[in-house]
Amino acid sequence: MPNVIGPRSAAQNSLLNPRSCCIITSMDIILIITEELQVKKWQVEAAVKLIDEGNTIPFISRYRKEATGALDDTQLRKLDERLSYLRGLEERKQTVLAAIGEQGKLTPELCAQIEEARTLVAVEDLYRPYKQKKRTRATIAKERGLEGLAAVIRLQQTANPLELEAAPYIDKEKDVPDAGAAIAGAMDIISEEISDNADYRTRIRELTFSEGLISSAAKDADTESVYEMYYDFTSPLTKMTGYRTLALNRGEKEKFLTVKIEAPVDKILAYLEKQIIVKENPNTAQVLKDTIADSYNRLIAPSIERELRNRLTEAAEDGAIDVFGKNLTQLLMQPPIAGRNVLGWDPAFRTGCKLAVVDPTGKVLDTVVIYPTAPQNKVDEAKAVLKKLIRKYDISLISCGNGTASRESEAIIADLIKEIPENVQYVIVNEAGASVYSASELAAEEFPNFDVGQRSAASIARRLQDPLAELVKIDPKAIGVGQYQHDMNQKKLGVALDGVVEDCVNHVGVDLNTASAPLLEHISGITKQLARNIVAYREANGRFVTRKDLLKVPKLGPKAFEQCAGFMRINEGRNPLDSTGVHPESYEKALALLERAGFSPENITKGGVSGLSLTIKDYAKLAKELDIGELTLRDIVKELEKPGRDPREEMPKPVLRSDVMSMEDLRPGMILSGTVRNVIDFGAFVDIGVHQDGLVHISQLTNARFVKHPMEIVSVGDIVSVKVLNVDAAKKRIQLSMII
Repeated sequence: MPNVIGPRSAAQNSLLNPRSCCIITSMDIILIITEELQVKKWQVEAAVKLIDEGNTIPFISRYRKEATGALDDTQLRKLDERLSYLRGLEERKQTVLAAIGEQGKLTPELCAQIEEARTLVAVEDLYRPYKQKKRTRATIAKERGLEGLAAVIRLQQTANPLELEAAPYIDKEKDVPDAGAAIAGAMDIISEEISDNADYRTRIRELTFSEGLISSAAKDADTESVYEMYYDFTSPLTKMTGYRTLALNRGEKEKFLTVKIEAPVDKILAYLEKQIIVKENPNTAQVLKDTIADSYNRLIAPSIERELRNRLTEAAEDGAIDVFGKNLTQLLMQPPIAGRNVLGWDPAFRTGCKLAVVDPTGKVLDTVVIYPTAPQNKVDEAKAVLKKLIRKYDISLISCGNGTASRESEAIIADLIKEIPENVQYVIVNEAGASVYSASELAAEEFPNFDVGQRSAASIARRLQDPLAELVKIDPKAIGVGQYQHDMNQKKLGVALDGVVEDCVNHVGVDLNTASAPLLEHISGITKQLARNIVAYREANGRFVTRKDLLKVPKLGPKAFEQCAGFMRINEGRNPLDSTGVHPESYEKALALLERAGFSPENITKGGVSGLSLTIKDYAKLAKELDIGELTLRDIVKELEKPGRDPREEMPKPVLRSDVMSMEDLRPGMILSGTVRNVIDFGAFVDIGVHQDGLVHISQLTNARFVKHPMEIVSVGDIVSVKVLNVDAAKKRIQLSMII
């Protein structure tokens, strides 16, 4: 490490072979994760071992509870994420140590510092002085032979004026025409050394973050935009919220805002001067002060600002991804509406409204286009078609998308319901992503003879019948339950959301004989190709009659079977246990349990083994007798009592409607029922049936306690009562309150 305040110590001059330097070990990683997750060391060791053996998170969470002490999906995903980061950190340390060692500059002190670094930023700070750089002012000064003069200034011991010390370095052939040029070059060398000092950068970074401000201003104050609240904005860095960070980033990217960090410059310069100017030498003091200011302003400050902006952005992205993931979970886990023929309605103006009739299994029975909206306005003709469809297919539910012409379509549907004797209800469905799906290769493969409108209508119907099965066909980022999702790291967002989808699908399980390939590919251990192979095998050989038949599917081996079998359900198969969440590896124990309690496997097919839990007085004792883990035993009992139980049944049901409202019908003080459509950092958007979601600000969620985040109170899909506070029809803004 270059030393700008004096000569190297003896320890620094003792160089090391990088291979003799201990790197962070696997045990260190285990301890770090244990501390971060606040769990037991043995739990982390077991989870890491299972992950390294190729087991999936859903499988470990569901079927290896004894091994991990029942770590849940969320804990395991956090563990997996930190494990990858820390292993990447370890690899980077090895690379850095090798690179410094090859230069012959690795000291015991530096080696220890790299070993102790807990973040990639800290490692890069330490590596900075040894990293191959582009040609800088400092490297040019060194080429001109000015390192000796830099050493004189750095030592702060000269009794001569610097102009005199600089005289021997004047060399016009090297472009050093006078003493001033020589001193300037020496200052460039010292400036870079100061900038490269890891300790200095760490302290400056801490000072800037703890005491600095972030501010934004309008590039043109007269321009109207959604960023007007940030045209003159200032916030301490420590109090900057994630959604504001992402808003500033977007406003800056769209060239409405200029954003900067205001650091405590005087305090930073005072700190550097105290570290570097260690002697009262009038010949060097002022030059060093100027050098320090140059180093900070030209080299350090821009770099630290970038780093802190990145830190804020990463924190904001992590928070937004977490919110998006929780919203997506709630959306995917909405309860299905089973056993009903549904009419899917994709609203539009000029091109007409596309309709698709879908039976309870998701099969499309009929499609048609009607033109009740402008410019054709063929309302009577459209109603006649609708009445025939309702009678012919016994339709009791209409699923209408909330896109263009949705309001006009809803008015027609509500009017129609009043005219017919049949009991028909409707739901306005969030169609986000439906157009993405309808134009995809997957949709073309599923509905080769349909146009995009017909596919979209079918999707809108199906996402009411079984939201999970339909929404897995769409890129989670296109579903629209996040904030600023297009502005963040798309790879990180994609990985997180894919994990959410995987957890949801495996938590519910799938019917092996009806599940589509897009649904199957989210099952533990099943790749996209294996999912296609399963469907192809099913189509060629008929329905699966046992889970073991999965081993006949091409390329589905024992490991994949182990990972997926427990999440696959077979109804009316040869083995009643195949309809439950009991894993085949535990069938023998489950049968022994049933026999002890006086039941038979046939009881499972009759709605479950009612009262099984009542026959067990001591789970720990019984688990020991059966040679099975107690947690696994409890899970088996739950499955046998309620085989194939759908956890989505516990979620709020969609609001079914038969009449329509508009924004003009709203008045302050009205109490309405609505569905939470999206939850963000500063509140929740609620659908109250007027085609414009209302905002419940975080301050209006409850007055019972302080709310740190809206998710403490509401989730996507919740049915809530709200009071109308204010309606701005011109700006299409509705302010709501849950404090009634």
